[in-house]
Amino acid sequence: MHKSVLLEECIYNLSLKEDSVIVDCTLGFAGHSSEILKKITRGKLYAFDQDPIAIENSKKRLETIASNYEIIESNFAYLKEELTKRGVTSVNGILFDLGVSSPQLDEAERGFSFHKDARLDMRMNPNQKLSAYEIVNTYCYEDLVHIFYTYGEEKYSASIATAIIKNRPIETTLKLAEIIKNSVPEKYRREKHPARKVFQAIRIEVNDELNVLKKAINDALELIDVGGRICVITFHSLEDKIVKKIFREVSSIPAELKKLPMIPEELQAKYKIIGTVEPDSEELLENNRARSAKLRILERIKR
Repeated sequence: MHKSVLLEECIYNLSLKEDSVIVDCTLGFAGHSSEILKKITRGKLYAFDQDPIAIENSKKRLETIASNYEIIESNFAYLKEELTKRGVTSVNGILFDLGVSSPQLDEAERGFSFHKDARLDMRMNPNQKLSAYEIVNTYCYEDLVHIFYTYGEEKYSASIATAIIKNRPIETTLKLAEIIKNSVPEKYRREKHPARKVFQAIRIEVNDELNVLKKAINDALELIDVGGRICVITFHSLEDKIVKKIFREVSSIPAELKKLPMIPEELQAKYKIIGTVEPDSEELLENNRARSAKLRILERIKR
């Protein structure tokens, strides 16, 4: 069963009102969306997802709560475009949960997990062309090293890339995991499964996750109304650095302006950071997938 990470904290920090217009950019299996819908009885929920299985399951779940929602079958990279199409130019809350949902990890055939055997895939959107299979079997040595080092922060990127090229073609997740394991020192294998970082890196490349995130956060900044909040749950340092940097930039003023006795209103920050929340010990005991989660909250304070 998929458990939504930091559920209560998200609901609290979105500051929901009965008539709030809220966007859940990562519907998944509707854990957060279900609780949001219960509270916005006169509002509207727009929920994004590109996974047909997640959409089908979530629809059944949300239908039992209320009808004031719309599921948008799209990547949240098109957040602004899709809402504009619907005449929506400002909203009261936007939520991003950047984790891969448990059902996606648990369905072996999706090819996300290095614990289960499946054809290499890792596509969030099953209709897109690029999959993990193409990356593993067609990318050159330099590109593989770059991806593993940049997106996986993997120190043995070079030896792993060499081993992959030597063992091509590689069809399945377990075959790839085994090749990775055999290309790193014994001591390193004992610390954590050596495939973890490489699989993360390949998944990020397949779905262009970091570029999509930057665009979506910037769209969210434009869409959020005064008093509205953006909540983002990250699961690894690369995502978190992006969110932290953008939030810090928009909530501060240039250093040279701080010396002025009075800062003109048009130059004052339009947003303020509300805070950062991490799972408590109880949630960590119940859900080990929450262990690296971090929730960052930003509020718009002026137009």
